[in-house]
Amino acid sequence: MKFFIRTFGCQMNVADSFWISSALVSKGFEVTYQEKDADIILVNTCSVRKKPEEKLYSFLGRIYPYFKKNPELIVGVGGCVAQQLGEKIWKKFPFVRLIFGTDGVPYVPQTITKLISTPSLKISLLDFKDFYPERDIVIEEELLNNHPVAYVNIMQGCNNFCAYCIVPYTRGRQKSRHSEKVLEECKRLVDAGVKEIMLLGQNVNSYGKDKYGDGVSFEDLLVKVSKIEGLKRIRFTTSHPKDISDKLIELFGKLDNLCPAIHLPLQAGSNRILKLMGRKYLKEDYLRIIDKLRKVREDIVITTDLIVGFPGEREEDFRETLDMVKRVEFDSSFSFKYSDRPGTRAEKMEPKVPEEVKSKRLKELQNIQDELTLKSMNKLHNQTVEVLVEGRSSKQLKKGVVSFRGREPGGRVVNFLVNKEMVPSVFIGSIVNIKITEVKKHSLFGEVRK
Repeated sequence: MKFFIRTFGCQMNVADSFWISSALVSKGFEVTYQEKDADIILVNTCSVRKKPEEKLYSFLGRIYPYFKKNPELIVGVGGCVAQQLGEKIWKKFPFVRLIFGTDGVPYVPQTITKLISTPSLKISLLDFKDFYPERDIVIEEELLNNHPVAYVNIMQGCNNFCAYCIVPYTRGRQKSRHSEKVLEECKRLVDAGVKEIMLLGQNVNSYGKDKYGDGVSFEDLLVKVSKIEGLKRIRFTTSHPKDISDKLIELFGKLDNLCPAIHLPLQAGSNRILKLMGRKYLKEDYLRIIDKLRKVREDIVITTDLIVGFPGEREEDFRETLDMVKRVEFDSSFSFKYSDRPGTRAEKMEPKVPEEVKSKRLKELQNIQDELTLKSMNKLHNQTVEVLVEGRSSKQLKKGVVSFRGREPGGRVVNFLVNKEMVPSVFIGSIVNIKITEVKKHSLFGEVRK
């Protein structure tokens, strides 16, 4: 039987979908990348904002004709929207047969087998576990498809309960994964050809600080992973400013394969708004962290998340956010208009910022960030950087050349052309020296240097 998986949302969802795919292939199922050819269709969802939730409804509406043609089609909905809406999904989309939350992921393959054998059955896997729901480490190299970058979840859930965030309700309380399991998965990925691993968690730098930890801190875990032979690069996301330690910051100057890049969500530049959000740090604390990071690695790439229009945000609060963006000079940022998430404290907060005001503020913020991003990218102009080749790029080919793409240590996308006779030495997973010759809005372009 053939299966198709559609993934919305964060890298943690991508990692979960990859595991489900690997587990199904190991059981004899065949992956397809065409919905119309599938006997099983799974969608892994996100509910951090409203838009991904709407994407789920659109997706299910689009695949309904496939069910009409084939009533034996198995459709499953997983992830945060599944956890949030639960069995209400069956009322709106009765053809869905499987609903699973994030703690239910390890049980999906065996549940699909059960659904195949009992066509009238519907199953929900929505219970939160009181332990990290570990799963067999299954890595199917054909699904990696020579891609040199892989994601590894090191924890599940979050204990922070920020006022706007639905994650603690859809992913549960924080549960750290056993460090030996993390190391085993990382080693097996490297053995399969992976060169770069990104460690994932809702708040990675609080890894091990819950009752499920095994005594290994996030800093210690990073050191252990860094020692895996053949692993060229390590990244991690996401970090919470209140849990950043000096020891973690120092590792950026000590571990050769720890990339000089960190994603550190600020969310707002006003202390009043940060307090309403429940972020548990002040903007002054954040600036001290930035100073420490840049003292250890002057070239560190710092990215962030920003919310515009949080309930009660005044014009002066927004101006403070703009001031912080300018002071830190983020290399890039993900910025969004606030939207109510059901069950969160912020949903009940007043006054709400009018939609037109949020849109205006967001545009102003993004215009400033575009200028800062271009300034950051221009620092690499005429510089030679090491690029991990991730695949062929979609650039228009010239005669006699092949176009590749990859990322430099800071995480920026680099495209470059290679003469066909040089292709054997520039392969996916190799690290090549590229001189940056052109800076574009969201990427860099360069040429190979020996």
